[in-house]
Amino acid sequence: MKLESGISAIVTGGASGLGAATARALAAKGVKVAIFDLNKDKGEAIAAELGGVFCEVNVTSEDSVDAGFAKARAAHGQERILVNCAGTGNAIKTASRAKETGEIKHFPLDAFNAIIQINLVGTFRCIAKSAAGMLSLAPGDEFGERGVIINTASVAAEDGQMGQAAYSASKGGVVGMTLPIARDLMGEGIRVNTILPGIFNTPLLAAAPENVKAALAASVPFPKRLGMPEEYAALALCMIETSYFNGEDVRLDGAIRMAPR
Repeated sequence: MKLESGISAIVTGGASGLGAATARALAAKGVKVAIFDLNKDKGEAIAAELGGVFCEVNVTSEDSVDAGFAKARAAHGQERILVNCAGTGNAIKTASRAKETGEIKHFPLDAFNAIIQINLVGTFRCIAKSAAGMLSLAPGDEFGERGVIINTASVAAEDGQMGQAAYSASKGGVVGMTLPIARDLMGEGIRVNTILPGIFNTPLLAAAPENVKAALAASVPFPKRLGMPEEYAALALCMIETSYFNGEDVRLDGAIRMAPR
């Protein structure tokens, strides 16, 4: 897909980190960008910076997502691009024993389900609704392309660490549904790809001590540093602009393979 003025895009989780970098990269190409996020202050600031629109959206809520798509489309028209960056994580062992008391506990199922609902079901909810809207578009080129969807998984989908059962399951689900969705939509000219980021310098790591971030950077084979959100954005734009890129799950991780802990 040729990125140019007039094309509309939606970026979930677009108020910070990977999503904000992608929103900026798209806007720099002339794309009209709508930001879906729960952080109203940051979301409105990014939207104002880009001349876009902010939609306060909770991806676990059907009504909230519907309202977000309606607002974005009223402002910019039907999107041809969806980039799913909204997500979160937790770190809880499946079962564990308290060191002090010996009390045995298991992963609370409500905490497990919360991660699945945000990262996996929330991603699929946005995919399904965006794809349905894209079906109303006329093809944008001679091959019949109507739209492109980019999802965000994680290297934890393939080598999750201790405490990441819910997170890894949610991101593994995103990877697992990429090809089937691409096949579902192949007759309609909608491409679907997923990026699996490694250890990136995002707000999730911002509060970590410098020695912790340095140790994480040193664990990357090459280059020995944290990934930059702009690198995620560059890969997302490559996937959007390269029309033969479809049904793929691509690691962006400096060749890291995560250790058990």
